[in-house]
Amino acid sequence: MKQGNVLKSLLAGALASMLVVAGACVAAESAHTQFEITQHYALSGADHWDYVAYDPVRHHLFVSRDTHVQVVDTRTGKLSGEIENTDGVHGFAFVQDRKLGFITNGRANTITVINLDTLKVIDTIKAAGPDPDGILYVPALQRVFVSNGHDNSVSAIDVASRKVVATMPVGGKPEALAADNHGHVFVNVEDKGEIVEMDGNAGAVLTHWSIAPCEEPTGLTIDTTQERLFTVCANQRMMVIDSTTGRHVTEVPIGGHPDTAAFDPALKLAFSSNGADGTLTIVHEDDADHYTVVQNVQTLEGAKTMALDAKAHRVYLVSSKFGPAEVATADNPHPRPAVIPGTFEVLVAQRK
Repeated sequence: MKQGNVLKSLLAGALASMLVVAGACVAAESAHTQFEITQHYALSGADHWDYVAYDPVRHHLFVSRDTHVQVVDTRTGKLSGEIENTDGVHGFAFVQDRKLGFITNGRANTITVINLDTLKVIDTIKAAGPDPDGILYVPALQRVFVSNGHDNSVSAIDVASRKVVATMPVGGKPEALAADNHGHVFVNVEDKGEIVEMDGNAGAVLTHWSIAPCEEPTGLTIDTTQERLFTVCANQRMMVIDSTTGRHVTEVPIGGHPDTAAFDPALKLAFSSNGADGTLTIVHEDDADHYTVVQNVQTLEGAKTMALDAKAHRVYLVSSKFGPAEVATADNPHPRPAVIPGTFEVLVAQRK
């Protein structure tokens, strides 16, 4: 071998070794990343809430408040605006290339479409089934997918025409949605303990995967690189599922009453917001098949939903203080505790 080739070979080997070491250092740093609550933003009102969502382009946090949406500027903690007439509001999806936001309204059985720059309503879509709840935009398909909670179905909306183009029966109550890089869309089926895989382009159900021993799965997220789904369950566990086969990879303990899951691909961290005990469980992806709980951040009782700013590695949660529950009725046999006015707030969790 010529001297120049030997030198090149040695340099290549040294560079490869450096990259391995650098990668190991990044993984180790991520595994030991610690989060803390750094800010609190007070918001008015005594309304209950469901999902929150983060618009990274405008630094807006969308907070569902029963009949309206509060939009917070996360740079100042101040209210940027409100979106009215969203009765039974649940979730949000952002179509950044069209500057559109889609909002599900469970009691109104509609999806509100807004201009993300102005927060003005530009359209109202009749839902394909009652109680539209979870919602997800899949850019590669140019479709928004909606879980119809009382119809046991998931519908697809074309974002160009803003029309429902497919409705897929999933055999039970659908909750949160996730999508891979191959046109597949996944949904938790809460009352069946399943994940249903759908062909997002064809608008057809592909398969049902049992995720036992998970009970009442709610939040769902995905690591598209490792092809792993993370679903959080009422019986205090996060299940990790192979998104290509439905294989049960592993499970880790989390807190009670989780309602949202999120994944930070840069830090390789999965999050579960747990309302019953007021914790944010943080799980490190050691590799595709091994996961470690690295922290349980104390938040607030009732902080069951969250939104992730993956660029800033920041998590937003919401909760309040509670008073006695309302009197049970035939229409509402299990009333929730009342929100004490003046106590509702946004919590910001970020790296120390």
